[in-house]
Amino acid sequence: MLKNYIKIAWRNLLKNKGYSAINIGGLAIGMTCFLLIAMFIKNELSYDSYHEKGNRIYRVVHHGSPDNLEDRWIWGNAPVGPALKADFPEVLEKVQFSGRSDILLEYNNRSFQESNCFYMDPSAFDVFTWPLLSGNPKTALEAPYSIVLTESTAKKYFGDEDPMGKTIDGVGGRANDGIYTVTGVMKDVPSNSHFSFDVLMSMSSFYQTRPNIFDSWGYVDFYTYFLVDENFDQAAFQAKMPAFLKRNRPAEDAEYYYDLSFEPLSSAYLQSKAARQPGITGSLSNIYIFSIIGLFILIIASINFMNLATARSLERAKEVGIRKVIGANKKGLIYQFLGESMIMVLLASLLGLGLVMLCLPAMREITGKPFLTGELFNSFTVFTYVGTALVLGLLSGSYPAFVLSSFRPSSVLKGVFRSSQNGNRLRKGLVIFQFSLSIALIASTVIVYFQLGFMLDKNLGFDREQQLVIDFNWDGEVLDNMETIKSEFMTLPEVVSVAGSRTVPGSHFPAAGTSVETNEGQMENFEPFLYEIDFDFIPHYEIEVVAGRPYSREFATDSTQAMVVNESAARSFGYANASDIIGKRFEQWGREGTIVGVVKDFNYLSLHQTVAPLALRYSQYGKYLSLKIKSSDLKQAITNVEQKWVELAPHRPFLYSFLDESFNEQYEADFKFKNLFTIFSFLAILIACLGLLGLATYSAVQRTKEIGVRKVLGAEVTSIVMLLSKDFMKLVLIAIFIATPFSWYAMNKWLSDYAYQIDISWWVFAMSGGIALAIAVATVSFHAVKAARTNPVKSLRSE
Repeated sequence: MLKNYIKIAWRNLLKNKGYSAINIGGLAIGMTCFLLIAMFIKNELSYDSYHEKGNRIYRVVHHGSPDNLEDRWIWGNAPVGPALKADFPEVLEKVQFSGRSDILLEYNNRSFQESNCFYMDPSAFDVFTWPLLSGNPKTALEAPYSIVLTESTAKKYFGDEDPMGKTIDGVGGRANDGIYTVTGVMKDVPSNSHFSFDVLMSMSSFYQTRPNIFDSWGYVDFYTYFLVDENFDQAAFQAKMPAFLKRNRPAEDAEYYYDLSFEPLSSAYLQSKAARQPGITGSLSNIYIFSIIGLFILIIASINFMNLATARSLERAKEVGIRKVIGANKKGLIYQFLGESMIMVLLASLLGLGLVMLCLPAMREITGKPFLTGELFNSFTVFTYVGTALVLGLLSGSYPAFVLSSFRPSSVLKGVFRSSQNGNRLRKGLVIFQFSLSIALIASTVIVYFQLGFMLDKNLGFDREQQLVIDFNWDGEVLDNMETIKSEFMTLPEVVSVAGSRTVPGSHFPAAGTSVETNEGQMENFEPFLYEIDFDFIPHYEIEVVAGRPYSREFATDSTQAMVVNESAARSFGYANASDIIGKRFEQWGREGTIVGVVKDFNYLSLHQTVAPLALRYSQYGKYLSLKIKSSDLKQAITNVEQKWVELAPHRPFLYSFLDESFNEQYEADFKFKNLFTIFSFLAILIACLGLLGLATYSAVQRTKEIGVRKVLGAEVTSIVMLLSKDFMKLVLIAIFIATPFSWYAMNKWLSDYAYQIDISWWVFAMSGGIALAIAVATVSFHAVKAARTNPVKSLRSE
């Protein structure tokens, strides 16, 4: 009997090639999307899971405001780490590391500027699971000017040589120039890490140059992680913080608001809301969105299967009747039809697996994640895929199986069997559900595109076009000759203006403890972000001055006794009217003077965040040169700038970027989300259209004789097409009304992650509904026209 069931199932597949192709193709695409989404989500959830002690690693979150939840930083002061370890026995070990550093490393006349470096405590290898291939993990980062390289970095400098004990010249960076000794080589940091690096340098190297900041509670330049014992209670530990801060913070810092909280390492990538992260962060909401899309795609594929199987029930009715007459029971028929659906799901699963293997390179390109073919055959993937296939086969095949097995042989063999109204209503309901999802996905895709386009096109308040930025990494020779270098660049016809600064929009910047005179004449403490700039920075970037004036060489005290702030800073200092802060006293990092200007708020942060208070301080200490380029031949302009740089600073590599490109790198995760969302939305809509195509085809076949009669009586092709299309058009119109509020709510939640966002207009949903309607009409009309143009003699010959 089993052999007979398989033979019948195979014959039905071959007999109805079109329906079989639609069903298997739709299921295969659905399984492909589901597996790719599952692999993506698994990778996102796996961040930092490779650390053996990960469940006992926490990190410090620094609070700068009692009320503002956005004023939470991971980047903070140095003394908090040693104090936590000294005061609390449950803190077994602490690891601190600096903000990301750049350093030019030279070996055997080969030099590379490494921009992914950290100064780190020697306890790093006791807390984090970063296996050393060479060196002693206890001492590798202990001595000053010790350096640990990742395997790929060591290969770059030393090739097949053993790097242990060899020296590399360090030029620039946070520590003094010096000679670093290789004391360890470690495996490359796994890609699923919330921060990564290529080079680790001993924290004692940093201490050699700036020991004072290691005792300053007001200086921000460190990340603090710590390992706790097995009985650690985070809530109880948090309750001890007020007394801890009172006990350890210097009395002179007490007027600054400051508090601490703690995040487990497992929350660092997906759940942290704090700013100034040491590396990348993911989005939990994006995981929810992709999970829903994956589920939707499977549901749509299942609906297609159920719709087509039940719609074709008339063709199987006599088969069921004959089987029942010769003794088949309902249970046996259910097994038969479930078996047929499982065979179809099996074929779709095998095809889907092949499609996944073909799609992996594209997924790697889009997501930047190292998806490997071997991941398809690990226990998680196999269990997920096989389990999903079984569930999908049972769920999608159960309804048709029960419907088909319930036919009465006395009715179907007399030819009086008709599809029930309940069955028709169910199919219509499923079509509405499919297209509600499709319309919601179309509207959501349009909103995602417009939001990301808005971010790229928004006026940020500064000129970012044709800005060539040279990174000279605080090089002493460049800084000593800065004015000469700027003058030389201005001799190039392509260069319109030049400015120097410690940071540029989109790059890293510090915060600075600042005291400002209030309206009452008292000095009040704040901690705005800080840009250190030269005289030319504000006019070069065309930042608007709304009160006072920018820095000027005409005022001798501007370099030592003046400060410019943005509008947000003025408001945070208590001045609603920007002009009222002009002339007020300030104290900042050993400098005292008066505020001479206020610039209009400009978006130096990504549009995920509101413009924060910013102080623009004059300084000759910098890292970047910004050149405004005006040339029709950009390639030649870059060549000319490079030649001039080689003349002026032959000891430094020419490292450049364009500001608009580097600034937009902040949105890399957003654009990856857009690409994935668009692709999977398109595939979901495609699967829905395949189902509609199958139903439209079947509807046309079922009404062949009716169409023939109508044509004989003089009906036009257009009227027949409208007859066959109007039922589906009604269902799509109903779907539009269902999808609109759902997608509006969902996308408003998604947009809430952006401080600056578009307004969702009604026309987005009207357009999405129109697109879905056009797709439905085009899909149905294709077969409607074909049926309407058929010679009625063929359709009526059996009469």
